[in-house]
Amino acid sequence: MTVPGKGTHSARALRGLAHDSSSVRLRAALAVGTAPDPECVGALIERCAVEPEFYVRDMLTWALTRHPASTTLPALLDELRSERAQARSQALHTLSKIGDRRAWPAITPALLADADDEVARSAWRAAVVLVPEGEEHGLALALATQLGRGERETRLSLSRALIALGEVMTPTLDTAATARDLRVRAHAIATRRLWHDPDAGFEYAVEEAKRVVALGEPGQEGR
Repeated sequence: MTVPGKGTHSARALRGLAHDSSSVRLRAALAVGTAPDPECVGALIERCAVEPEFYVRDMLTWALTRHPASTTLPALLDELRSERAQARSQALHTLSKIGDRRAWPAITPALLADADDEVARSAWRAAVVLVPEGEEHGLALALATQLGRGERETRLSLSRALIALGEVMTPTLDTAATARDLRVRAHAIATRRLWHDPDAGFEYAVEEAKRVVALGEPGQEGR
């Protein structure tokens, strides 16, 4: 881990990020976020890539959001090219929290279709936050290529991302609801049902979608 050379409060806090105790690491991240220091950004990002505890990672992200985007963005964008899946995922998560649309060009089709489900889910969430006005339809098309992917949590994340785009995603869902691939079709129908009836819940929407697919009526559900 990179630690600032001067013997500052920030340096002591950053040394705590390598401690065996997760509570010490949590307090160290809190300390860095409470007193932002540009020299700490690299060390925070390095720790994000290896930190095993979710709540500590969340605090690391918060600490990064406390620093100027002009300082954090270049390093976070570099992380998107990392071979380590957690590094990519955490960088995407942090970019979504910062919300600076200058990061949008880095949300590539490769990241949206990343082989690691957690990275892909983070990319979907970041994309709907960062997408510029007028590019929502293109994003909906890119997200739709992932319909039918993974287990429940992955499919629910994708449905939420598509729904977050609003009305612009409905033609894409309508097309996917007639797909030959039954998993794609069911996922599209479930997403469309959830869009029309958010209180129904994802499990109910999935069961309804399965019924529709079994009956061979993909063009009727949700209309």
